[in-house]
Parts: sequence; structure tokens; C-alpha cells
Amino acid sequence: MRLRRIPRASSMLEAHPRWVVSEPGALRGKWHAHFGDQHPIHVEIGCGKGQFITEMAKKYPDVNFIAIEKYDSVLIRALEKVCQIEQRNVQLVLLDAVELRSIFSTGEVQKIYLNFSDPWPKKRQAKRRLTASSYLTLFKDVLQDEGVLHVRTDNFGLFQFSLESINHDPDYWICHMDLDRHRNASDDDVMTEFEEKFVRENKPIYELEAWRKRRK
Repeated sequence: MRLRRIPRASSMLEAHPRWVVSEPGALRGKWHAHFGDQHPIHVEIGCGKGQFITEMAKKYPDVNFIAIEKYDSVLIRALEKVCQIEQRNVQLVLLDAVELRSIFSTGEVQKIYLNFSDPWPKKRQAKRRLTASSYLTLFKDVLQDEGVLHVRTDNFGLFQFSLESINHDPDYWICHMDLDRHRNASDDDVMTEFEEKFVRENKPIYELEAWRKRRK
């Protein structure tokens, strides 16, 4: 799917410093001070239009949420939703996930969400998947001990790849897995825009969670 470019998206993001962090690298190791509390920090990588992160921020006011997106034309849509709810516990960052270490120190994050990431289905694209070994190493550097990596997808190929990749990393322990998460989901379950569409079409949603276990 071609990404529709929004003119002046970058300047629009810069015009909202309350919600959009323009220099996230300056907050490395200082996010708690930035939020003004010691609440857990949860990060969504690839936040899309922002439905998941905004609903989570409203539902869990005692958690600080950081939404990361690498395309300004997409992040501007998330900004629109964040401005509507005006929750103090959510911030937006324009960043490529490969730069995660530049904005978070070791163990600064409690939970990372990978919601409906690009499956990169071709074999030669495997290294680009967000659950490839290089990304798992990146995530575990910023996750705290017993921090959680949460994966949700409609693509069984990506789910199977993620399961195998995480299972082969000794620093992760898979603690939850569901091959049809909405079969037992509650009515107030928080979904992304993609997920709502897939549920209406009766497509199964695959989910897994893994603990990050630091070796002594």
C-alpha cells in the first residue's frame, strides 16, 4: 500500500511540542523526569494512526506511553487523536526503530508493543521484520528485567517467524500465546484500526508475549 504524503506534516508536528518530542535523544535515561513521575514506560513501535496508544493512555493513566512512528505523514494522524484526548501520559516520537538505543537507556522500558507490523513476507526481507534477531537484541537492551515484548498480528507467517525467533533467544521467555485472541477477549479490549477491520472480517488475530530475562 502506498503511503499518502501529507504536505507540511513535519512542521505540523513541530507545532505541537506538548505531545511531540522533537529531540528524544536528549531524554535518554530521563523519561521519568520528563513525565514527572515514576510510572512504568510502555512503547508502541509503529503506532500508525494512534488509536491503540490513545485508548491505552486513557485506560491506564498510571502508565506512561510513548508512540514511535518513522513516517511523519502517519504520525500526524496519531497527533490528531492525542490532541483530542489531552492525556498527559502519552508522547509521540518520529523515529526509526533501529535508533531505539539512542533515546532509551538500558532497562528504561517496561513493555514494547509490536502491533500489526509489516510482515515483510519475502524470504530475503526477513531481516527487516521487527522480530528478527537484530531487533530482538535492540529491544532487550532497553527492556527492564522481566520487561515484556508484546506481538500482535493477523499474518500467520510473521507470527510463526516471531515465535521461532524469540524462542531461539535465551534472553526471552515466551509467557503467553494465543492463536485467536478475540475468542476470549473482553468487550473493553483495546484494538488498533487494523485489528477492528480484521475482526469484522472474522480473521484470526495471533498474539504472543515474552519476558525479557537478564542473565546474571
